[in-house]
Amino acid sequence: MNTLESPPSIASERRAEAVDEAEQVFLYFGNDWFAENRTSSHHIAEWLARRHRVYYIECPGLRAPKGTGRDLKKIWAKLWRFALGARTVSANLKVRTLFQVPLHRFAIIRHFNRFFVTATLRWLTWREGIRRPIAWFMIPHLAGVLGRLQEEMSVYYCIDDYAALPDVDAAAVQAMDEEMTRRADLVFVASDTLLEPKRRLNAETRLSPHGVDVAHFARALDDATAAPAELAGYRRPLIGFFGLIERWIDLDLIDYLAGLRPDWSFLLIGRLAVPADRVQRRPNVHFLGKRPYADLPSYGRQFDAAIIPYRLTRQVLHANPIKLREYLAMGKPIVSVRTPEIEKYADVVEIADTAEEFLAKLDVVLGRPESEADVRCRTARVAAESWDARLNMVLEVVRSHLPSSHASIEPSTELRTP
Repeated sequence: MNTLESPPSIASERRAEAVDEAEQVFLYFGNDWFAENRTSSHHIAEWLARRHRVYYIECPGLRAPKGTGRDLKKIWAKLWRFALGARTVSANLKVRTLFQVPLHRFAIIRHFNRFFVTATLRWLTWREGIRRPIAWFMIPHLAGVLGRLQEEMSVYYCIDDYAALPDVDAAAVQAMDEEMTRRADLVFVASDTLLEPKRRLNAETRLSPHGVDVAHFARALDDATAAPAELAGYRRPLIGFFGLIERWIDLDLIDYLAGLRPDWSFLLIGRLAVPADRVQRRPNVHFLGKRPYADLPSYGRQFDAAIIPYRLTRQVLHANPIKLREYLAMGKPIVSVRTPEIEKYADVVEIADTAEEFLAKLDVVLGRPESEADVRCRTARVAAESWDARLNMVLEVVRSHLPSSHASIEPSTELRTP
């Protein structure tokens, strides 16, 4: 373990002022609240809002807009939501959209963003009567507001190697990520590969793997969960995937598999975010588009096998895929590429290192009878990895780092990990 002394934290430089538990507020900085895919950012915010007041600060993306129709539509939507102010989405949860110019490589733009965003947030805290919030960041590019909101403490919950994402200014994002890591009072990372690099910058760094909505995806095991009507005509076996179909998805691998097994149906559920001319079309590969998160168990119930066909990019090698746990919670046989986090589940996942091995593993899982014992083994593997279990542990750590006069963040009395 790195024994570097912890950098001076912002919380330690502030005078502690106790806040009653019922009044504790989280300013929670995440990606688009209305994004097509539900991420850990959404799951964590909703979990916190069942216990405390949460203001979900919807932040602009890391990449600069390309001028496409979709990007222009998103810009206008963001401007409209910014003008609407804080909107209530549930009893304890409000969403506030920020306006920010996404040209992070220019120093003058970064200074403007910091000034404008800080002014927006100060107005929000004054108007909403927010006193000494906990600032919780799921994104790296707002380190400039740390210490400017009279926050009780700051948490950076890092779930990705953000500088490795497609189409971002890698150097600028890396610098922002490192600044956020150094200045936050507490840092959590979702994968082991991120732990030591972050800990070298901030000794108060902890590992917090993703959770899973166990009860939601267990619906795939319920005979009462009806099959989506659109799947009725597809030939079996059904090989399924759900998630954003970005450049980290190996479409060449899927094309290879589909070409050698033309009698199988490959179902890809999620927004197709790569250019259409990069997608090879086969009659047995079906891009269904995005589907509501609430409906994923009904689709997953129909999978004969689930796949994780990643390209082994730098981003993927640092990732901790939530879909792995979601597939397991549905009891599905899984074939996946090898990454450090997926290897931890090698007892319940078939892992392949080549396209040929991936196909051979699929042949094996589809060729053997599926037993109830197999399903129980997979679901048991993630039974203790619910979001409730994971986040109770996180809040125990947060509570222990609050100033001594303030111990208001009580963990839930629901499921806990041993």
